[in-house]
Amino acid sequence: MTQLEIAREGRTSPEMQAAAEAEGVPVEHIHRGIADGVIVLPANRNHISLRPAAIGAGLRIKVNANIGTSATDPSPGQAVARLQAALDAGADAVMDLSTAGDLDRIRRDVVAASPVPVGTVPIYGASVEAIARGGVSAMTEDDLFDVIRGHAEDGVDFITVHCGVTQETSKLALDGSRLTGVVSRGGAFTICWMRDHGRENPLYARFDDLLEICREHDVTLSLGDGLRPGCLADGTDRAQVAETAILGELVLRARDAGVQAMVEGPGHLPLDQVAANVVLQKRLCHGAPFYVLGPLVTDIGPGYDHIVGAIGGAVAGMAGADFLCYLTPAEHLGLPTVDEVREGVIVTRLAGHAADIVRLGPRARQRDDEMARARAALDWDKQFALSVNPEKARARHQPGGEEGATCSMCGPYCVFVLLGRPDASRP
Repeated sequence: MTQLEIAREGRTSPEMQAAAEAEGVPVEHIHRGIADGVIVLPANRNHISLRPAAIGAGLRIKVNANIGTSATDPSPGQAVARLQAALDAGADAVMDLSTAGDLDRIRRDVVAASPVPVGTVPIYGASVEAIARGGVSAMTEDDLFDVIRGHAEDGVDFITVHCGVTQETSKLALDGSRLTGVVSRGGAFTICWMRDHGRENPLYARFDDLLEICREHDVTLSLGDGLRPGCLADGTDRAQVAETAILGELVLRARDAGVQAMVEGPGHLPLDQVAANVVLQKRLCHGAPFYVLGPLVTDIGPGYDHIVGAIGGAVAGMAGADFLCYLTPAEHLGLPTVDEVREGVIVTRLAGHAADIVRLGPRARQRDDEMARARAALDWDKQFALSVNPEKARARHQPGGEEGATCSMCGPYCVFVLLGRPDASRP
């Protein structure tokens, strides 16, 4: 049975219990949210070493790190190295987006090494194999579903599937009104296939077959935004909204089949459209957990897109987004290094935490209050320990004042020296 089916029967699975303990909430909250479809708990029964992470209403915002290979670096070892960097930095989930090398081996290595949920985009592998045989059009519908089944059997916990990229919605994205057209690789593969075969997207046309595979292995659907805007000018346009409306219909079909589903969102958006997009998605998609990439709130940030995405992610999270996909300094520029993976996760965690302080109140602010007390007490070791990146905080610290009690910014003129240190026992 799937986590959704178990919750609907009024029972609590070990994964639900573990997620509740990690989250610090009553297990009834997790149980009820899964039953209602506003929380997902990606937990493929074949992923033996899984540490469950619940995503959705009333919970801490989770952070995903995209890892994997490309044609410039196809070695299996680099995918696992990036996985470890993401885990060390505190990622709650990872996605293997590999497009080069032994894709089956890489995926299995990542699943085996990951204690957190692992996601994939099966159409990547299916398309790469087809292109090696002559082009995306060489992929058959059965090829695609065979790849999906293989990912499920290997223990993948959630899969991105671009079911809302249909013959009709794709026309809206390619009618010349967009500056960047279609920027989703999975969306582009799907459109190429539909164009070459003159048929509907099989992930939409055969959605019931997809649900059957996911239910068998308890794979969570991440309904992908294959028509997401790739620049500010394309934000919240007809193609994006039309695709989201279809995904909302598919959320209900997934729930009816006992399959968990979340929905992916943009992308690139002006800052004043971020909150409105979250509200729109929650309305059209019946409260399903919302998984966003960024959003990036300016298009001129190459080298700093992890920061641009964190700005959008904090606003999205405050408005109700549940799952943030990180960006790294290499976004739009190349494959991220291990250090860039680490940096991307940490910056995105900070964005999620900033939003959680608003969403969850005092429950999310305890560590901030401890940091404030440590600063007032000039307790540097505790400040380092409470930092999101203790190593970096300790390395950047420059002692100042007598015996290094303060930092070099104020030295003997530190306010906590001039006015005395506040009472650290104050609640």
